Amino acid sequence: MLRGLVVVLPFFLGGLTGLLLGLTGAGGGMIASPLLILIMHQSVNEASPVSLLAVSVGAGLGAWMGLRQGIVRYRAALLLSLLGLMTSPLGIGLARIIPNAPMLLAFALVLIYQGWRYWKPPNQGQDRDSPCSLDPITGRFVWNASCFQAMVRMGATTGFLSGLLGVGGGFVLVPALRRHTPLSMHSVTATSLMVLTIVSLGGVLQWAVVGDVDWSLTWPFLGGVLMGIYVGRSQAHHISEIYMRRLFSLLCFGVATSLWFKVIYLHG
Repeated sequence: MLRGLVVVLPFFLGGLTGLLLGLTGAGGGMIASPLLILIMHQSVNEASPVSLLAVSVGAGLGAWMGLRQGIVRYRAALLLSLLGLMTSPLGIGLARIIPNAPMLLAFALVLIYQGWRYWKPPNQGQDRDSPCSLDPITGRFVWNASCFQAMVRMGATTGFLSGLLGVGGGFVLVPALRRHTPLSMHSVTATSLMVLTIVSLGGVLQWAVVGDVDWSLTWPFLGGVLMGIYVGRSQAHHISEIYMRRLFSLLCFGVATSLWFKVIYLHG
């Protein structure tokens, strides 16, 4: 009986994560770690590589579709990914020495921020003087010093947070690309998904190297993610975007509150 739960429960949690990934995009991957922490009683470090694998699968599907549509800025994505892969080990190293309670509190704050972002209407604002511009003839980025510096900040921050919390980093990258570049929202999303795919997969490999991946939990969870993504994507067009955003926002707030109570219960 218990042996069956070891497979069935992670599969169910992966299915829920995949459903959110299919409905919301890479943002849904943020819920993977909290589910494993609250229900499977994993630490943040134990849940991070499983969460990153879920993000890489969900984001990879979206990135592949974006590449087929020709809306991925792959040069910018590769630069951001390289920077993310460079700073991700710093986040992982820090995560391995910080006690679990502060990590749970940090995760709760990130979930509150994500919930607040999804509760509001999508942000369409851009910098008045964007550091990055597009060549009017080729349509490619003009790689001047200000644009390169902005990309460095975005990529480094994404990689660090991805390694620290195992959340992919899209909650930082998407609004930053939207604000600092003239790209359309579709292009921003597709480009960020390519970055999240590479950086998240790199994070999984780094966690595997240090031996902190529970593969007996990871494989059924991944199977559930794949099934959930399929269901979520097939049903996404039936659900109002504003309804979906509000529902996901409330879920983020609820999970954040649960993490706070877990910290109080364990350390109160």
